[in-house]
Amino acid sequence: MGEQKETLGFQAEVKQLLNLMIHSLYSNKEIFLRELISNASDACDRLRFEALNNASLYGDDSELKIRVSFDKAARTISIADNGIGLSRDEAVEHLGTIAKSGTREFFSALTGDQAKDAHLIGQFGVGFYSSYIVADKVTVTSRRAGLEANQAVRWESGGEGEFTVEMVERAQRGTEVVLHLREGEDEFLSTWKVREIIRKYSDHITLPILMKKETWDEEKKEQVVTDEDETVNQASALWSRPKSEVSDEQYNEFYKHVAHDFENPLAHVHARVEGKQEYTQLLYIPSKAPFDLLDRGARHGIKLYVRRVFIMDDAEQLMPLYLRFVRGVVDSNDLPLNVSREILQQSRDIEAIRGGCVKRILGLLESLADSEDDAEKEKYKTFWKEFGRVLKEGVGEDFANKERIGKLLRFASTQADTPEESVSLADYVARMKEGQEKIYYVTAETFTAAKNSPHLEIFRKKGLEVLLLSDRVDEWVTSHLTEFDGKQLQSVAKGGLDLGKLEDAAEKEEAEKAADEYKELIEKVKATLGEKVKDVRVTHRLTDSPSCLVADEYDLGGNLQRILKAAGQQAPASKPILEVNPQHPAVQRLKYEETRFDDWANLLLEQAILAEGGALEDPAGFVKRINDLMLALSLGSAGK
Repeated sequence: MGEQKETLGFQAEVKQLLNLMIHSLYSNKEIFLRELISNASDACDRLRFEALNNASLYGDDSELKIRVSFDKAARTISIADNGIGLSRDEAVEHLGTIAKSGTREFFSALTGDQAKDAHLIGQFGVGFYSSYIVADKVTVTSRRAGLEANQAVRWESGGEGEFTVEMVERAQRGTEVVLHLREGEDEFLSTWKVREIIRKYSDHITLPILMKKETWDEEKKEQVVTDEDETVNQASALWSRPKSEVSDEQYNEFYKHVAHDFENPLAHVHARVEGKQEYTQLLYIPSKAPFDLLDRGARHGIKLYVRRVFIMDDAEQLMPLYLRFVRGVVDSNDLPLNVSREILQQSRDIEAIRGGCVKRILGLLESLADSEDDAEKEKYKTFWKEFGRVLKEGVGEDFANKERIGKLLRFASTQADTPEESVSLADYVARMKEGQEKIYYVTAETFTAAKNSPHLEIFRKKGLEVLLLSDRVDEWVTSHLTEFDGKQLQSVAKGGLDLGKLEDAAEKEEAEKAADEYKELIEKVKATLGEKVKDVRVTHRLTDSPSCLVADEYDLGGNLQRILKAAGQQAPASKPILEVNPQHPAVQRLKYEETRFDDWANLLLEQAILAEGGALEDPAGFVKRINDLMLALSLGSAGK
């Protein structure tokens, strides 16, 4: 060939991944075969898809297949396919670099703990690099469909930082990966062992996986390899089989193939839909959230097939963003084989399939959440811990299913000691006090800040449960989910506090009396604070704290303003209302304070800002006021 062998360096992340993977995944080293067969299957799927518009890519070789073989003398095992193949540039790009979004976040999440990192690495999808768990050198020879025999490429590396590429002759289209096994890995040179691994991990692959048949040689008294091919796997689409014929283990292994995950899924649903549209869906909920779950631009996990012909990966039109964690396949009998992403966006058939998939997933979640079985309930707890924040997005994105999603939501509350002990809205409503008409909640940046919010004081006194919302998305949830089961959701930090029937006549009379008694003081505080506040008024929501901030009913709350500011968004200008507690000694003292009235008034505002997690505009001024008042008080005590 004309081109010389070229030596290139791995991307830094590849070197890091190889080192981690070899040590972290060694206890489950046989998965390398599953990963390489899965890659070969994907390569054949991609050829099938490209050939829909260009049948000449098949040439005279239209029977797609995967071949696994080994050479005991050379101590090599090879996995070959006649799929799409790689060009030279593709070999360098796909085998020498990691181009995944979120790569930096993935590596920053690694802990150095092999057991924990094994899960993360599996979740990231190691694919081809798993070869180095058992091999000290890997040779990849590939020719892309449509290129000439002399345009094949050979890629080779010992996995230690560099790889070589050179152009070679290859008569056949597709890719062959040859693993030169490390010392001590001879178990993979056994037909029995390799077949066992294929049947365990790759039985669901829809293409035939071929191996040479072995037979007993009476003369040599040993098994010998023949020239006859034998299909090792079932080679039929798992989702097209009746559910009764698919074991849990097969469902789990198929999930690992489509999701590129190492762990079993949390739950799955397998159904055939007949009627106006005919399609089969096999959908999975993972047991762990991917590291890039909160990235709304991350790719989705549904593979689209038409009559068992692979069409595309990550068909985002089949699942809304708030269910982006779902993995699986949808196989339609009605869509055209040449369907494109553009066609999918305007297809009514796709709308119906998407609606069906959403209903099926919500139904699966409902069955877990409502189950009487402890194991199923535990699964829903796991689901909520991993994916609850994302499911909450659906309240504002999926109006048709808002009520169903609302029933699936879980929140921390004042009845629990930790954020993990969550309650459903139905649970909350079931234990509402007699006469209670609203579902009360408070939002804050953290669970601790929410739990210690001064706004909760009157609710604690009356034994009323309040939901503690500390996820950023909760502000979005409460702006869209304004009622549940006929009960209005009410922020305890917005508007005037109206406890309705929960407030007796004596309390109302006392509140009116206090407002009248402190009217002059309130006007004086208001004049002192000026433009810093929208209003100042007497509160009856506090029992221990001297003051708190409240947002007007239609203004943005302080927590939402801080979230928008942190996200770089312009929040509509709105000032808080300062409420003061007439029962607190600091407020009662203020009534008679003359020399340092302005300092006391500003401190009431500043501590209220701090109590709800806000930042002061003039922290130095606050510290000076505190110090001056402490000094004045200490001098007063000394004078006595």
